[in-house]
Amino acid sequence: MTESVPPREIIGAALRRERARSGLSLSEIARRANVSKSTLSQLESGSGNPSLETLWALCVALDIPFAGLLGEPRPRVQVIRAGEGPAVPSSQADYSAALLSASPPTARRDVYSISAEPGGRRLSDPHQSGVVEHVVLGTGRALVGLVDEPVELRPGDYISYPGDLAHVFEALEPGTRAVLISERT
Repeated sequence: MTESVPPREIIGAALRRERARSGLSLSEIARRANVSKSTLSQLESGSGNPSLETLWALCVALDIPFAGLLGEPRPRVQVIRAGEGPAVPSSQADYSAALLSASPPTARRDVYSISAEPGGRRLSDPHQSGVVEHVVLGTGRALVGLVDEPVELRPGDYISYPGDLAHVFEALEPGTRAVLISERT
């Protein structure tokens, strides 16, 4: 059984991570959020007891959504194997749906049907900054993902990876088919 991490520690880790991402100093974030530097330091160490208002002000100063302080950071590469995603069954039929990726409100997505055969790698140069690609393999087997770390997928497997880095799709079996979603934020 895994122990749950106290919310203060999750918030502290998120504040440290987001401050490092922003490139701003502790003093600058505290100034922008109108909180004391010592308060921010305590929160980052996981020892503070913040109010909702303080956390909201820090989110504004860091330019992140409130959920960014409570959730895990989005992984750079995510793989969901067939049958492993959290599925919700229908009461009307033998049918279930699993949410693989929620769309941000400002995202634009293109959906492609991919047909590939063994014998060659489809190497893609990086796309525009912020592009993320999502692939669900329907049939066959394929190596998919970042050029230097592709993942072997089997039918029903899902992968997402930054499309603004060089990536690859290589069919390993005849009749390999997939759905690819290219998302631009």
